[in-house]
Amino acid sequence: MPIGESVMEDKELLAEAVRLATESVENGWGGPFGAVITRNGEILARGQNRVLLTGDPTAHAEMQTISKAIQVLNPEAPSIAVEHQNESTLAYVARPEGSPDPLPERARMLQGCSIYISGAPCPMCMSAIYWSRMDAVYYSCDLEDTARIGFDDSFQYEDFERPLGERRIKIEQIHPELGANAYAAWTNRADRHAY
Repeated sequence: MPIGESVMEDKELLAEAVRLATESVENGWGGPFGAVITRNGEILARGQNRVLLTGDPTAHAEMQTISKAIQVLNPEAPSIAVEHQNESTLAYVARPEGSPDPLPERARMLQGCSIYISGAPCPMCMSAIYWSRMDAVYYSCDLEDTARIGFDDSFQYEDFERPLGERRIKIEQIHPELGANAYAAWTNRADRHAY
């Protein structure tokens, strides 16, 4: 449904995410995961799991849908000129009351939007949802349902709680002086745009 056609109810929006998930499975594109991003009850973007189609482990429905929503909202992307940043998802909004964020304002991103997903998001997708600042996440099947069909993300959630030295993947800081150069470039840039 193109933007502006009609407002849809939660059940209809979730049904569309499930339809996309089923289509992904039937076409052999990926797992049973579909998503839609909405604003004011209207669909901005749709996405499906495309891991088997692309070989890209990040081609999850949520990631695909976030990218498409950004394209819809930022017609000048991928090259948003500095003078147009405040006309896009990069427009500044004030820090929400009670937020621990040290900055008084950040880019809006997908604030004001919601995402409807056939299954609960994995840690990667949930992180992307947080970064995109959506207002709400609605899903049909929970993490236990998802684990029962072979997509168990619980080990990742558990691993994040462990100290770095005890994680399943080796994580080690090396040569912090090198990265400090890029951090200094950001810190010293007078017109940096917080996102």
